[in-house]
Amino acid sequence: MAAVEPDYLPYGPDGTEAIRCEVLANLDSVEVEYAALRSAAGLLDANHRGTLVVRGPDRRDFLNRMVTADLKELPPGRAAEGFWLNRKGRIEADLLIAELGDRIVMDCDLHAAAATSESLGRFLVSEDASVSDETSLHHHLWLLGPRAGDLLAAASGVAPPPVGGAAVVPLGGVEVTAIAVDWIGTRGFVLIAPREQVGAVWDAVLAQDGARRPLVRPVGWLAFNVARIESGTPLFQIDFSGDSLPHETGVLARRVSFRKGCYLGQEIVARMESLGRPKQQLVGLRVDGGALPIAGGQVFAGGEDGLGEPIGAVTSSTISPLLGAAPIAFAMLRTSHADRGTRVRVAAEGEVHSAEVVDLRFVSPPTEARP
Repeated sequence: MAAVEPDYLPYGPDGTEAIRCEVLANLDSVEVEYAALRSAAGLLDANHRGTLVVRGPDRRDFLNRMVTADLKELPPGRAAEGFWLNRKGRIEADLLIAELGDRIVMDCDLHAAAATSESLGRFLVSEDASVSDETSLHHHLWLLGPRAGDLLAAASGVAPPPVGGAAVVPLGGVEVTAIAVDWIGTRGFVLIAPREQVGAVWDAVLAQDGARRPLVRPVGWLAFNVARIESGTPLFQIDFSGDSLPHETGVLARRVSFRKGCYLGQEIVARMESLGRPKQQLVGLRVDGGALPIAGGQVFAGGEDGLGEPIGAVTSSTISPLLGAAPIAFAMLRTSHADRGTRVRVAAEGEVHSAEVVDLRFVSPPTEARP
């Protein structure tokens, strides 16, 4: 299959036009890039990500009192996921937090970086710590797929961290922060490199390619989007937003600790937990037939025999190769219709089709379990 011209997609929520960016949609065909993510590895230019750095001996204690994750015992070389909330319990940022021994590095959405750095900094009083937005100094790459660990080991000469781990590794003569994640069902890595040297890192990873067949291929957003939806990975600013409560996101268990002390917005989160269920929840939809709903498409109550009232909207969708080309989607639905097995109706390709509410993860669990 002949290569296609690179294409780009605008990225950024409404109201962020001044700092919007474009993400690479694809360099080759989406099918070829998706195959690399599922059988080998793909390297994605994640220019839509921001970098925050927290320094000082009180950095971990300070952040532990700010975010939803329990960081009290987070040792060097470990990472955690957590939300930074406002006083109303709404999500300001979705954070990947890595303790490196002399500093904490946090990955977040590009459009949330400056505001998060500024708002966290306002809570520093007597702590020996500092928060800085270093997005302009760093660039992010994502190395994802079942061969990602082997490739990173070959390129760096050191054993890469397990899922939930973090390390500084040498790539192309550059010191790179590698944070291990499981976004597409296998271990992958967020690679955070000095912006001026990211080209050397990119080349060092791609230089590990196989002699007979590609072991790693540059991939774009479209192929990643298919794999992450199949694997049940919703994204901030796409599937949930700054208007969302943690209980609505579908990733509450991975982001929020109910065993730690207070943090900003904690009273709202605790009250929601005691009430049992929020007004809406992010769920998976398995759509009957071959019609694909698009983001923003309405979801209605009712089964095969009728069309009920609107109960929510699709946030992401794709055709799943692992499920025999079945159309699948994430949707934010009223909790009254969010139980697994509930039959709903969804607008797709000019018609309304039946669908079933299912778990966010459509395919098998990760081959490497989170610790």
